[in-house]
Formats: sequence, C-alpha cells, structure tokens
Amino acid sequence: MRDHGISRGVALRAFKALQADGVAEPVRGGRWRVVKAGEATDRRPLHERIADVVKTERLEVGAAFPSASELATRFGVSRPTVTKALDKLEVAGVLASEGQGKVRTVRTVPNREERS
Repeated sequence: MRDHGISRGVALRAFKALQADGVAEPVRGGRWRVVKAGEATDRRPLHERIADVVKTERLEVGAAFPSASELATRFGVSRPTVTKALDKLEVAGVLASEGQGKVRTVRTVPNREERS
C-alpha cells in the first residue's frame, strides 16, 4: 500500500474484484494471494500432502522417509515448517523417528480416513 500510495480499503476492494475474476484468493491471517492462470494448487494442510508421499512413492513399512530438507524443496516451504508437519505425522503414528539427526521411517501406510 505504501509503495503505491493507496489506502487499505482501496487495496481490499481491489483484491475483492480480483477474487471475483478468479485471479486472487484470501489466505489465512487476513492476507491475499494472486493465483496464476492455469495454476492447480493443493490446499490441504502440509502434513496431509506429506503423508501422500508414502503412497505416491510406494514406501512400505520400515522404509526410510525423505529428509526435511528434501521435502522443503519439494513443497516450497521452509524446513522448520516441514519439521512441524513431520512431527504431526509422528504423533499420528504414520512415521517413526529414532531421535534428532536420525532417518525417519514409515510406521504405517496412511489412508484418507485416518488423516481426517
């Protein structure tokens, strides 16, 4: 708003108009995101998208799970964000970890009903 010399109200009206055209969408926290034409975005929580890695890569129980750094690059988020999602999957019993710096392994293969 400062860069363009407009008020918050004007910016919000502009984003509402862009939303009506399908070019922008609201994001949690009162922010907006511009959507590129033809962009298909998965809106599920990160831990659910990471859990799908088990199925898409056909990992079996006991198999090594990709590292947080690799997942951060794949999903375009920070490593601490991935670590939080991996911790949720550990609590849910999908992944097992031996401790800090150890490789996470698949404990169970999740299905949609377990993750909802």
